[in-house]
Amino acid sequence: MTTQSEKADRLKSLHAGPGIFVIANPFDIGSARLLAMAGFKALATSSAGCAFSLGQPDSSVGREKMMEHLAAIAACCDLPVSADLENGFGDDPDDAAMTIHAAAAAGVVGGSIEDATGRRDQPVYALPLAAERIRAAAEVAHALPFPFALTARAENYLVGRADLADTIRRLQAYQEAGADVLYAPGLKTKADIKAVLASIDRPLNVIMGLQGAPLTVAELEDLGVRRISVGGSLARAAYGAFLNAAREVSEEGTFTYAAAAASNGELNAIFQAAMEKYQAP
Repeated sequence: MTTQSEKADRLKSLHAGPGIFVIANPFDIGSARLLAMAGFKALATSSAGCAFSLGQPDSSVGREKMMEHLAAIAACCDLPVSADLENGFGDDPDDAAMTIHAAAAAGVVGGSIEDATGRRDQPVYALPLAAERIRAAAEVAHALPFPFALTARAENYLVGRADLADTIRRLQAYQEAGADVLYAPGLKTKADIKAVLASIDRPLNVIMGLQGAPLTVAELEDLGVRRISVGGSLARAAYGAFLNAAREVSEEGTFTYAAAAASNGELNAIFQAAMEKYQAP
């Protein structure tokens, strides 16, 4: 199996370019191995995908369970894995630092800390505290014996604050605080993405798979985006197909969903190849 340091070096080289890469988001061991066998070069966990796989709503898993999830994903194949670490599972800079330490111990080689509070009255942290949280996370990440890729997320657009100027100020502050990758989920237009890219000097992650964001890999590469993620959209696609099939059987009494299902033979062949290629978790 590939070592954690080797995975970290691989993720670092992907961020260095040239070109763009898609960091795909699995939600369990099976989906991670399917993505690995499909040829993706790196994976990123999804807090929503993890929660759904446990039968829970997003942002309800907690640090301990999330670390178990990260360890399972990191061990199931030899791709580098970055982790969705939500807001660091706490408000204080020390919480963010502790979460980075725990994530590295779980086997991942990168992770994101967001500035969303989870509270309706103040959906994002005030910028000074938000930057201090990234600084604390960066101090831990950069003291590790391998290049842990710290991603800082500005959540304005996801919490209903479509304020590009403030989003850019936040990304710039997180860059100065030591983030290696920057990310403002919810950016949808080429103009906004260009404005962000012109304002930062770190790799930018853009999320696709959200409604109203129809840009292609080629278009994003032309803009200068370095990394694309798909968040919880693969999990939602899988669970959406499952729900539609279940409703068809329950409400219509028909089984047409089976025509679009993967065959046992296809899945057995893929997972057999994965078992032979990767060490069993």
